[in-house]
Amino acid sequence: MYKIVSKKVLNSVTKMLVVRAPEIAKVCKPGQFVIVRANETGERIPLTIADFNRERGLITIVFQEVGKSTKLLGSFKRGEYVQDLVGPLGKPSPTDKKYGTVVAIGGGCGSAIVYPVARAFKEAGNYLITINGARTMELLLYRKQMREISDEFYVTTDDGSCGVHGFVTNVLGDLIQNDRKIDLVFAVGPVPMMKFVSKTTEAKQIPTLVSLNSIMVDGTGMCGACRVSVGGQMKFACVDGPEFDGHQVDFQELMGRLNAYRTYEAEADKRWINQQGGET
Repeated sequence: MYKIVSKKVLNSVTKMLVVRAPEIAKVCKPGQFVIVRANETGERIPLTIADFNRERGLITIVFQEVGKSTKLLGSFKRGEYVQDLVGPLGKPSPTDKKYGTVVAIGGGCGSAIVYPVARAFKEAGNYLITINGARTMELLLYRKQMREISDEFYVTTDDGSCGVHGFVTNVLGDLIQNDRKIDLVFAVGPVPMMKFVSKTTEAKQIPTLVSLNSIMVDGTGMCGACRVSVGGQMKFACVDGPEFDGHQVDFQELMGRLNAYRTYEAEADKRWINQQGGET
């Protein structure tokens, strides 16, 4: 079991847990993830490692409470224990290379995932532009941390409550239209956001990496639940990814697979709310 040493409520739907997991912290790299099981009867859910401290043996996970499993995990308190934590899994982000100018884009909770990757790009000597987007100001994450590591920092909100009124693709499109030299784009967030980021960069053939949040079970490539189509070939997000060439991903298929269990997820969430006395 893995002790929660710190818990923070980032906004109305997002929690951050710092968990003692020395064996994982010792070897994990930016872009990798863990499979979490809250208790003995809990669902296995993949969560990207948002940060780590090798000396103290700690890893940080950030997640939105969108259903029964994440709400259960979010109900845990400091000092309590997570049943299982498996990792690090997946391929690390290719951050050990000096590309030139890198644009790192985080949408909603994806900003927490982008942060350690963007930091590693900067430490490798790249010029770092970051775009931090969300539906509204309350849902923006890691603004202070991203600003501190960035050469240029932009914020967008769908409702205009903070930064640019619009989407991350508006800022990215402006950078491209202004003939800014961009050597790599790295994006994490909702699937539609990653899809349109990839479409925005495709015309100029700007290399674009996206981190896919497909459904996973075991995280080792055995179950096949996380399969995605990339360049017309079947890939497993857990072992071949989670990062792929955004210009090659079949986003339509990915969205269809993510929606396949919505009815069951809603039923499980409803039962969870009823068990808690009607409170979310």
